[in-house]
Parts: sequence; C-alpha cells; structure tokens
Amino acid sequence: MNPIQVLDYAGVAVFAATGALAASRKQLDIIGFLFLASAAALGGGTFRDLILGVPVFWVANTDYIWICLVVTVAVFFGAPSMESRYKALLWLDAVGLAAFAVMGAAKGLTATGSAPVAVVTGMLTAAFGGVLRDVLANEPSVLLRREIYVSAALAGAATYVVLAIAGVPAPASALAAFAVALFIRGGALRFGWSLPTYGSRPGRKPEDIS
Repeated sequence: MNPIQVLDYAGVAVFAATGALAASRKQLDIIGFLFLASAAALGGGTFRDLILGVPVFWVANTDYIWICLVVTVAVFFGAPSMESRYKALLWLDAVGLAAFAVMGAAKGLTATGSAPVAVVTGMLTAAFGGVLRDVLANEPSVLLRREIYVSAALAGAATYVVLAIAGVPAPASALAAFAVALFIRGGALRFGWSLPTYGSRPGRKPEDIS
C-alpha cells in the first residue's frame, strides 16, 4: 500500500471520527452517528470525483464504507470517556484536512494533468466534508473560525503538485505535503494563526437598504 493510499484511508477514518464526535455532541442515535460520520468522511471525495467525472471512490471500493462503520461504532461507545470532544474533533479534522488535501491533489493531477485543477481538487476534498458535517450537525462551521483552515489545504495541495511536477517520488511528495498542511492547520489551532480579514465596514442588513 503506497503512502497516498494510506493517507486516503487515514483521512476517511479521522473525518468519520469527527462526524461521529459531532453526533455525540448532539446526542444522536447510532444511525445519526453513521450518517454524520459518512457525510464527513465521504462527502469531499464524492464531490471531487463527480467534478472530475471519475468513478466515485467509495462505490468503486467498499472498504471505505466499512471504515466509516467501524469508526462510528468505536466513537459511539468511546466518546463518553473523552474530556473534550470538540477539541478532539478539531485536531482530528486537522489530520483529515492534511490527508485529503494530498489525496485530492494527487487524484486531480492523475485525472487531468493540470496543476491548477489538482490544487483546487485538493482543497475541495479537504474542506467540503468538514463543512458538510458542520452544516448537518448545526455546529459553527470551521470556515467561520478565524484561524487558518482552507489555506492549510491550499498549501498542502500546492506542495504536492509542485513536488510531483518537479519529479520528486510520490511517497516523498505526499509525506512532505501532508506535513506542510498539518503544520499550518495545527499552528492555527495551537497559536491562533490567521490571515488578515476584510477591514472595511460590514455589509448592511436587508432591512437597512432602502
């Protein structure tokens, strides 16, 4: 099993865990756990594959469904012992983000040969599942937090693409890109790293517009 496939399986597992943890915060039943876990773990890759016009990964390989099921059951019984489930959710999300940024970029580059497309598919794969999870769980979206999020996926995907085009072997490219994305997102969580925000006045409410 090559490093990119390992990152793919790992990304599915940790994003499934974040979905299940979100379900635990809402005190859902086991089916609710499985639904949120699957949405988080499979959503980004499904969106990517539909855009690229390739077979949807979990339809072609049902191992991903079993990973979601196993992780869901483990979190369902293990979550009550966790001291801070939201903190665990954020850090697992960071690992999944880094893994999926690499996998999405690798798949986009293989399918199209286009560096810009590969970077975009890396970002979409990494971010979409977490956004879908938060929307379904009615949690504050990770995109609305001030710390760097999508930019970490962008950096990881771009790192992989640049190294791959430069002829660096795929295992080294994947591990380096994963480390870059995780370092940036981890630093954002630990130290509050953020990019400059829009500094002008906020938009007006609809009722204030004549």
